[in-house]
Amino acid sequence: MTIANLTADAEEFSCNAYLLMGEQPTLVDAGTMPGIADAVREHVDYLDAVVCTHQHRDHVARLDEVLDTFEPTCYAYGDHPRRDEPLADGDTVRLGDETFDVVYTPGHADDHVSLVSDRTLFSGDVVVYEDGAFSDGSFGRTDMAGQSRGRLVESLHDLLDRLPESVEAMYAGHGGPYVAGETADESVREVVARALTRAERREPKYPEE
Repeated sequence: MTIANLTADAEEFSCNAYLLMGEQPTLVDAGTMPGIADAVREHVDYLDAVVCTHQHRDHVARLDEVLDTFEPTCYAYGDHPRRDEPLADGDTVRLGDETFDVVYTPGHADDHVSLVSDRTLFSGDVVVYEDGAFSDGSFGRTDMAGQSRGRLVESLHDLLDRLPESVEAMYAGHGGPYVAGETADESVREVVARALTRAERREPKYPEE
């Protein structure tokens, strides 16, 4: 399955907005970049679905633009006035060319979900590979109102319990993708496990926290 990060060159702060191409073209998160619909059109003629990993502004600021342009089915865990289909833990959804399990992973956000197939993980902000804190496995920040390090630790345990050994690529909400054997020689599970270990220390993610 071909996956393009449409906001890789965004000038404003944005999450990664991933376009999954294939039999059911899907956008995972909409980001903040103006003209995201035009970026989608450079790759596909239509969108079957858009999925929100969570509803922080950097992930949904351009959601209306996407929905108004393509009229895809909108999936989200939390309530949203334009949500068509609610997501729940344990649901399965067909995105691109793969079938994904929905794993509820709050802590960074109350409505956070991750998407897991046999080969691919979309982890949103619950775990990333590289950020300003760590360069080889980092957990989502939990220092702002409504966030919980303890709940995020539980979510990472849940994610590991449901993450197949066969998963070879992780696409996070920020930073570059992690592809086992290309980015580094570790498995995706090893990267997530290291992020979990760091989160369990309960140390500040950033020195200023």
